[in-house]
Amino acid sequence: MDAITSVPVPANEPVRGYAPGTAGRGELENRIKELTGARLDLTMTIGGERRLGGGAPIDVVQPHNHASVLGTTADATPADVRAAIDAAAQAAPAWRALPFEERAAIFLRAADLLSGPWRATLNASTILGQSKSAHQAEIDAACELIDFFRFNVSYARQLLSEQPVSSPGVWNRMEYRPLEGFVLAITPFNFTSIAANLPAAAALMGNVVVWKPSPTQQFSAHFLMRLFEAAGLPPGVINMVTGGGAAVSEVALPHPDLAGIHFTGSTATFQHLWRTVGEGITGYRSYPRLVGETGGKDFVVAHPSASADVLSTALIRGAFEYQGQKCSAASRAYVPRSLWSRMRDDLVSAAESLTMGDVSGDLSTFLGAVIDARAFAKHKDAIDRARATGTIDVLTGSYDDSTGYFVKPTILECSDPTDEIFVKEYFGPILSVHVYDDSSYDTVLDQMESAAPYALTGSIIAQDRHAITDATERLRFAAGNFYINDKPTGAVVGQQPFGGARASGTNDKAGSIFNLIRWVNARTIKEAFVPPVIDGPYRGDVPQSGSPQPDLGGLGYPDGAAG
Repeated sequence: MDAITSVPVPANEPVRGYAPGTAGRGELENRIKELTGARLDLTMTIGGERRLGGGAPIDVVQPHNHASVLGTTADATPADVRAAIDAAAQAAPAWRALPFEERAAIFLRAADLLSGPWRATLNASTILGQSKSAHQAEIDAACELIDFFRFNVSYARQLLSEQPVSSPGVWNRMEYRPLEGFVLAITPFNFTSIAANLPAAAALMGNVVVWKPSPTQQFSAHFLMRLFEAAGLPPGVINMVTGGGAAVSEVALPHPDLAGIHFTGSTATFQHLWRTVGEGITGYRSYPRLVGETGGKDFVVAHPSASADVLSTALIRGAFEYQGQKCSAASRAYVPRSLWSRMRDDLVSAAESLTMGDVSGDLSTFLGAVIDARAFAKHKDAIDRARATGTIDVLTGSYDDSTGYFVKPTILECSDPTDEIFVKEYFGPILSVHVYDDSSYDTVLDQMESAAPYALTGSIIAQDRHAITDATERLRFAAGNFYINDKPTGAVVGQQPFGGARASGTNDKAGSIFNLIRWVNARTIKEAFVPPVIDGPYRGDVPQSGSPQPDLGGLGYPDGAAG
């Protein structure tokens, strides 16, 4: 196609409500019922072929009703991972040769399919498999993923349009090639949108991908793969392998064609990946690009001038939406004593009033279960430890795994700001509060800035403008996403590019041009229209005339006539 195209201008997908009596609620409830009893084979997809992994089977259950099996997946074997890498290599030449507009059209179509006929399926599978409320599923599996697809295309076009200047007689161009090899995408359980975006962002830029989703997200990942296929993604561009990470670590990490890793998950796992790549660095064709968004111990700091209502809302929503299983969730708070004495009881009452239960049975339920037995045990141990520690008061919080992995909203008040509860990432509905004397605000701000090794999100709650300005500067490196008078969660694609540094990751800002840059390998092309030549004996200190004179002898003139 001979055209300089533009792409559709992206806009954030409107969030739909699922109030009783709405058409959307009925459609979603029906899809939930259909998927609940489906008991699917949750296969791998390698080169367009669907088959179960060759390793041990894994039941995928509803976290809020762990006796209910949604489907069965299986661990990929080393042979499965090698097959995925081979399929990616076979697909690579045709995929990277496809014009950007054609690749972009696939993901724009995926966005429109998800906005329409696929919306209920992705929301329902996220509710069932990840125990998200209807609202949390809507803002994740539908809205954020649609935004990723559309905004990525727009940012990619912006990146491709970034071209160097040219001097007279020269045309300079920049070509944005895909990486040489395959990208390994390893994705988490907690966001369906992230699970899709990590392989999709790399693929949009012309790369081929081996994708390993979390086993506890495999139910919605299964439908994401079907969505990619429905949108027209060619076989082999994104190859999904299932199960745990052992086979991927054995085969993909040391593979010479590993060109990049796109990761969201725990800090420990990302450090393992980084260490493994570093130890084998001489074995790769190119230096692998490592992009990771990892853990957080996200904070809310309240200044003595803070509004109690604003602070309470930020804490309740920031700490307990989706059971605190967001990388950005508020897990530590620093509150002045004068404010705490007025708001503590109301905060505890608000936490205890949040509804918890089967999010698939009642779409109005606020809280579901934590993701699995391992997460439940971790949170149980944290609450039990708090109860046994003299400096900690457990203001509210309990747990019960008899039916589902339920951990109720937990608020811990602690006089020691260096205690584990302000340092360790629990990744659950546990909020730790340090109450400080109003006169100690500056000391607390200095202490909490580096109390935890992470730097993902954080908030300052204050009405005093000088306090806001001061905290914004002093906490400059404590969070990659910093919020003023708001909760530290809820970043929107195109509005608040997301990511943090320190132990929280490489801060490459998912859903932004900064992330897409990591998946291209730029080539500079210079073309000289009238190439320079050496005229006479070359002298390096004397500029050459730079161009040969035209030979007129072949223009048909008689000898000497042209002169």
